[in-house]
Order: sequence, then structure tokens, then C-alpha cells
Amino acid sequence: MSKQFDVIVIGGGPGGYIGAIRAAQLGFSTACIDDWKNAAGGPAPGGTCTNVGCIPSKALLQSSEHYEQAHHHFADHGIGLKDLSIDVKTMLGRKDTVVKQNNDGILYLFKKNKVAFFHGRGSFVKAVDGGYEVAVGDEVLTGKQVIVATGSSARALPQAPFDEEMVLSNDGALRIGAVPKRLALIGSGVIGLEMGSVWRRLGAEVTVLEALPTFLGAVDEQIAKEAHKAFTKQGLKIELGVQVGEVKVNRKGVSVAYTDAKGAAHKLDADRLIVSIGRVPNTTGLNAEAVGLKLDERGAIVVDDECRTNLPGVWAVGDVVRGPMLAHKAEEEGVAVAERMAGQHGHVNFNTIPWVIYTSPEIAWVGQTEQQLKSAGRAYKAGTFPFMANGRARALGDTTGMVKFLADAASDEILGVHIVGPMASELIAEAVVAMEFRASSEDIARICHAHPSLSEATKEAALAVDKRTLNF
Repeated sequence: MSKQFDVIVIGGGPGGYIGAIRAAQLGFSTACIDDWKNAAGGPAPGGTCTNVGCIPSKALLQSSEHYEQAHHHFADHGIGLKDLSIDVKTMLGRKDTVVKQNNDGILYLFKKNKVAFFHGRGSFVKAVDGGYEVAVGDEVLTGKQVIVATGSSARALPQAPFDEEMVLSNDGALRIGAVPKRLALIGSGVIGLEMGSVWRRLGAEVTVLEALPTFLGAVDEQIAKEAHKAFTKQGLKIELGVQVGEVKVNRKGVSVAYTDAKGAAHKLDADRLIVSIGRVPNTTGLNAEAVGLKLDERGAIVVDDECRTNLPGVWAVGDVVRGPMLAHKAEEEGVAVAERMAGQHGHVNFNTIPWVIYTSPEIAWVGQTEQQLKSAGRAYKAGTFPFMANGRARALGDTTGMVKFLADAASDEILGVHIVGPMASELIAEAVVAMEFRASSEDIARICHAHPSLSEATKEAALAVDKRTLNF
């Protein structure tokens, strides 16, 4: 006899585990199925984000940032070092420890909230009276409602499939055992730039090949240009408008043939190749056809604005549905779905979802870009403030970048905030709160910010909308 639950969640990533916990908090008997394994074969919930994405990449970024500071900037503080070295094995070991701490933390939260956890791959069996049967290993569970949160997988180049030794996805990029002399990246997206930053700081010669003619096309153009200037100064080589051709792989390295924006042919030789050209919804093995779950042409699950699928009682959230592939977007959808199941009004505002690229300088934004406002014909005002005029940034020794506000020309409502610079990932939260409450730039300009702090740059950029900055 199968085990009965009110809610079955397939997938234990940010959308899945958070949705399961919220459902349990609301009084539903809840099960969560996840098949990620650690090195010992045990359960490792948390999905791509925890295991081969957000969390381990930030651990490596922190380690590489320490190394770069010691190598290039400690002397400015009067700190002298001799025989500086990097032990990549130890660095990777610390990263693995951080990942395991997060895995264990999720298992603890399941226990705390009485979520039944099943380790294995979940797949639909059939629809039954009042719900659905879902298989996991040799067991069959029955749930009145199902949340699908199976995430996404890295998209491979047709001519260069991942082997995770020479041609790397985000997974392999996090496990390079020694600093490569030369590293090639195809794609200048978030994952590519973050991983390129890690290995560039540690001494690799990094070249980025991007098919698009513009750098970071989704980012506000002024911010993207500032970031491009900073990355180039650091030594990151960025080629735009390229067309990648044949990729040859052998035990010594990888050779990439490509044509540049002017049509000239080139060959790039590297020790490793990271491919970062996007991700695809992960619905393989879900057995969607068994219950008639509708997928689109990309393999994503079709949902409405409230994450309902075409099947009654079946929901889907996160990377496996439409919208940005962001862990925090998945979390918000997971909570909203659980609350909708309980008859509440779950809420996700796609217009105030923040984006972050954890390079150095960090890049973060929320709302519309200046090019989007121009394209829509929206009348707006803009204000910027550089970190070079911020006292805390000077004390940190990191004055790269700026904060930029975009506000409606008539109402002064904040339409977008864009940051490139130190701790942008933390500073953007104030902008998200302001936009969620439909604040004006004047509201931020009138709020007292601690001195000295990086957040003062946010206040000054808001003041700049009205052309009355105080420190620049």
C-alpha cells in the first residue's frame, strides 16, 4: 500500500524544499523527493543551487577574493607576505564543507517541520481518485496535490558535449583540481563570468567568447559598460560577436575555432573550456506523459500566472517553468503555491525580483533598464553616484562602479535601480523594498543612511535624480 500525503514535492532545490516546508507549516502532510547525492552516495538536498551552483561558487569566489587581496592589495595596508601560495585542494575542500553544511541544514529543516524526505528520482505513475501516484525508487507515494520543482540543467554545445574533465559545465568548473594556465569560456552569462573570475584571480589567463554583439545585454547599458571596463582592466579577455565553430578536445587541452565580429578566423587553445550558454528545464525522467502534463517546445512545464499546470492539483515552480532561472524566484513561487493550496493569496511580483552577478565588482539590479524605458517610450529621470566619492568605499580600497536610479519623470516612482560595485548584492535589497512599496526616489533621498557606509551611495544616487547630490 502506498504512503499517502496531502502534498508531494518532486525536487529538493530552493523552490522544492522551501515549498515543502511552507506546505508543512500550513498543516499539510508533506513529502519531498530529491535524488542529489553527495560523494558518499548519501542525500544532498538543495538542488543545483546548493550542490553545483550558487553556494559552492560563492565559496570559491570568497577564497579567490582573499587570494587576490593578499597578492595585490595587502601591501597597501602595510601587510607584508612572503611565499604566498594557493592550495587548490584545500580550497575545494572548504567549498565541499560549505555545501555539506547546507545539505545537512535542509535535512534538519525537513525534520523540524515534519516533512517526509525520500531520496531518489521522483516520477509520475498515474492519476488516481483524488490525486496522483508518484514513484521514488521501489516505493510509490500518493499525493492529493503535487508540486514539480525539478530545476534545470546546463545547455551543452552540440559540437562539444560536457565531459566535465576538459569541457565543463558549472559542475566541472567547480571541481578543477589545479589552476589552469589558460581557460576559455563560451558565454558571458552569470555562471561563466563568476567562474572565470575565480580562476582569473588565481592566475589563469581567461578568455570569454560571447556570441552577442553587446556585453551583458540584460544589464543596464551604462552599468554593463562600467563592468566591462573593470573586467578588462583586471585582465579578463572578452571577445564579443563571435561565432564558435569546431571544438577539438584531447588529453592536453581544448582548441576552439571561431570567427570574430569582423569575420576573421581565429583559434583559441586552452587547458580547459567552460561552456555557459544557458540552461534547459529538467523534465527528463519525470514521466509527464503518463498523466498528460503539458510541456512547451523547450521542455518546460506550462503554467499559468499562479503556477498551476493543465492538471488539477499539479503545480510547478522554479527553473522548470517560465520566468527567470533564479533560486530566489523559485523560493518565492514555492511559498506562494503552498499558500494558494491553503486558500491564501500567495504573491510573487516579477517586477521586483533582484538579479545579482557575484563578480568583483558585483553587479545587481531590480526593475527596468534605461534601454527598456527608452524602447517603451517611458518618460524618466536618471541619477547616478560613483563609489569613488563614497568614504566607506575609499576605506575599503574598492571604489569601482556606481549606483544608478531610474524614476518616472512625472510621479518620481522608482522604475529601476542598478549597481556595479562593492557589495552590490546586499545594497540592492533596499531598492527592492522601495519598489515593492512603490516608493519615489525622493523617499530614498530623504531616508537617513548610516555614515560611513556604502549605502550612502544609494541615497546620493536618489538625490542625483533631482540633481542635488551632496558629495559629488
